[in-house]
Amino acid sequence: MHNQNKSSTFAAQKTAAFFNMYRKELTYYFSTPIAYIVIGLYLLAVSLFLWVLPGEWNIIDSGYADASGLFTLSPWLLMLLCPALTMRLFAEERQSGTWDVLISRHVPVWRIATGKYMAAWTITLLSILPCAVHYFILSGIAEPAGNVDGGAFAGSMAGLVLLSGTFTAVGLLAGTVSNNQIVNFLLGAVVCFALYWAVLQDRFRSVARGVLDLRDCLFFVSLAAAAVIVTVMVLSRKK
Repeated sequence: MHNQNKSSTFAAQKTAAFFNMYRKELTYYFSTPIAYIVIGLYLLAVSLFLWVLPGEWNIIDSGYADASGLFTLSPWLLMLLCPALTMRLFAEERQSGTWDVLISRHVPVWRIATGKYMAAWTITLLSILPCAVHYFILSGIAEPAGNVDGGAFAGSMAGLVLLSGTFTAVGLLAGTVSNNQIVNFLLGAVVCFALYWAVLQDRFRSVARGVLDLRDCLFFVSLAAAAVIVTVMVLSRKK
């Protein structure tokens, strides 16, 4: 019985390590300008391109109640947003010495990595989800009112959620390379661009059309999981 209680306590401490890391990173994002700047810049850029700046993404110029510009533009913005959020996650821990403290306390590396990953992804999702307001604006200005493909919009939003999870995981992995945050950012952005151009673009477009193919969803999830697993392996070797 004593051994069982000890095992349960140890398991609870390990679980708490994940939530503590998640809460710590989320608190850091919102106690500094980082979260507000990232979310604000993303939403501002999307709104400007969709409604103000002339060009292929401008809804008013197109004459159609079509939000496809949002989902054409967003992947390119996320290639910058996600690495910007993750570039500091491990670099600051090493520079401040807190990484050695975490390791000395036998905090499992995979719980550190997943806690940081989920915090960065949460900020990304908080940037993406407010874009749903564009659907309601389009519904209001469409003729007749409400003549907007809700299924395609929902599928596109789901695609952005999956894509952002993958880009965040890639940025997390890039963040293990150097203590220089600029190096980590540039590497993460380049890898995200290469992956999107080579293998993710067609799958994202398929989901964005409202076709939620389980194979596409599993591909995004698997790629994100693989990046997080490799992150844990790299960090474990650097302990």
